[in-house]
Amino acid sequence: MKRSFLSRAAATLVLALTAGAVHAASGPTIAGIPIEFILFALTLLGVALFHNQTFYVALTGVLAVALYKIAVTGFKTGAGFAGFAGHLGHEWVTLANLFALLMGFAILARHFEKSHVPVILPKYLPDDWKGAFILLAMVWVISSFLDNIAAAMIGGAMAHQLFKAKVHIGYLAGIVAASNAGGAFSVVGDTTTTLMWIAGVAPGQVFEAVIASAVALLISGYFAAKQQHAYSPILKNAHQHTHVDWGRISIVAVILVLAMATNIVVNSKFPAQADAFPFLGAAVWVAILITIPVRRHDWEVLGESLKGSLFLVFLVTTASMMPVESLPAASWQTAFGLGFVSAVFDNIPLTALALKQDGYDWGFLAFAVGFGGSMIWFGSSAGVALSNMYPEAKSVGQWLRHGWHVAVAYVAGFFCLLLLLGWHPEPLNKGNAAVVPAAVVPMPAAASPAPPPAIGSPGYQ
Repeated sequence: MKRSFLSRAAATLVLALTAGAVHAASGPTIAGIPIEFILFALTLLGVALFHNQTFYVALTGVLAVALYKIAVTGFKTGAGFAGFAGHLGHEWVTLANLFALLMGFAILARHFEKSHVPVILPKYLPDDWKGAFILLAMVWVISSFLDNIAAAMIGGAMAHQLFKAKVHIGYLAGIVAASNAGGAFSVVGDTTTTLMWIAGVAPGQVFEAVIASAVALLISGYFAAKQQHAYSPILKNAHQHTHVDWGRISIVAVILVLAMATNIVVNSKFPAQADAFPFLGAAVWVAILITIPVRRHDWEVLGESLKGSLFLVFLVTTASMMPVESLPAASWQTAFGLGFVSAVFDNIPLTALALKQDGYDWGFLAFAVGFGGSMIWFGSSAGVALSNMYPEAKSVGQWLRHGWHVAVAYVAGFFCLLLLLGWHPEPLNKGNAAVVPAAVVPMPAAASPAPPPAIGSPGYQ
């Protein structure tokens, strides 16, 4: 068991170093890999090996990378502490939104769990593995029009009640996979797809990812549901005298509606201001504050979620300091590889970089960077949010061992999309971007076109 665990941890390190190939080295390197990437890989390896101390590992990693860049390489925004301050000034909206959403949705999930809705669900769900699968399908649908963090936490709250607090790690991976799959084909379901929308990608271009997303749900959901049913079957009967607490349901509705409306209005009407202030996170907390008179919020949950939320903020900050300057030429092979990179590297800068590069089939990219993070628990914000509710999920070895079906679902979903629709690049900058001819499997000459000129990105420079 120990050898198996270490081998999986080593695999995580290899994936992290793979991300190091996506760069243009401008500072000291070891074997051609920038020092920053090596520090980041060591941080990820520490998270894999010391999953009970992930907060301190991530804190050490972000401090090590920040101090190294302050002392040696500097930042795009300048050298030394001034450059670091400028970098944080550029990233603060993303980080503030992320932190506010994780903390706010923790309160939302507690209200949903206490609303008794999960307790009465057995009236309407099959009492075998199909009930567990339908729950994952519900998460998938919810995530398509809500933030995937909220969908994952609602799914986690329902699972806690329906399976008597005994939730299999493979099923937790299935919840995260379902939430990320649902967000991958909707421009309001995930931060990455919202970035594409702001940059000019049409919602219909992203929606084609629904094919890969549905295939991934069917595969991962089936095996996850089977795992859960064998571990702890769904409740067969609802409590006879249980009544829904509509006050708590109204709080959940207000938070979700205000968050969704803010996301749509700001990004469609005021895209230039989207990077100036964390509107989405602020909307969630405005909703929380105005609903205080309805029911008492469980403020205690904030303490339980604080370290987990900061952990992800530290990882995202560390990822933002990597010297990622260019990707391999836009092709389906590159998009496919980005899904695996996304499991260990923050998908927001990856998406912004791909938008700069241009020349992608955006449905493929949306599925790759959105769903790919499900393969490891800290690869997506939904995974980190759910691990705050279920600390036993914070083990890379256990996640890979029991959540193996997520990687299988990713590969199957991606290639189903490729076979059914083929690769059709849709450059945003049509006057300059090179286009890869559409084909199910491009010829070698078409698979590696010259990198197109960069275009402006609203989310990352």
